[in-house]
Amino acid sequence: MKILCYIALFLGATTGLAQQTIEEVLLKYNKQSIPYIYPEMLADIQKDSTIVLLDTREIKEYQVSHIKGALYAGYENFNLQKVSKTIKNKEAQIIVYCSLGVRSEDIAEILQKAGYTNIQNLHGGIFDWKNNNLPLVNAKQKQTDSVHVYSKKWGKWLTNGVKVTN
Repeated sequence: MKILCYIALFLGATTGLAQQTIEEVLLKYNKQSIPYIYPEMLADIQKDSTIVLLDTREIKEYQVSHIKGALYAGYENFNLQKVSKTIKNKEAQIIVYCSLGVRSEDIAEILQKAGYTNIQNLHGGIFDWKNNNLPLVNAKQKQTDSVHVYSKKWGKWLTNGVKVTN
């Protein structure tokens, strides 16, 4: 009987450590205050020149790779005034992204409070983009498979591509 109790305790403890899906991470950390756009959907409409892509990761992440055409907006050093000078049309279609979609939701909320009305958050961020074999470019605008994973903790959700942590 004691052994069954230990097995039950062990199984209960290890179940809590099971890897979450990207969806579960987003449900845990996001408020779902900004509608999502999925990587495949963005890839289909990306050629539309009216879309504004904002990369809300840090500069070292952006330099390793980003979605072609994305503007660097940052997170820790996000500057609403600078973005407002670049994106004057408050009704422009803005798509924000980060590694998974958590930091980008925060930036999207700031934009929303500033009066921007057409913002979407890339579901699963650059990780899900790359996991779906969609192209990335580096700081020299050359195609790359490298993705800065922010940290080992978050990097486990990048399943396709070369993980960079420096």
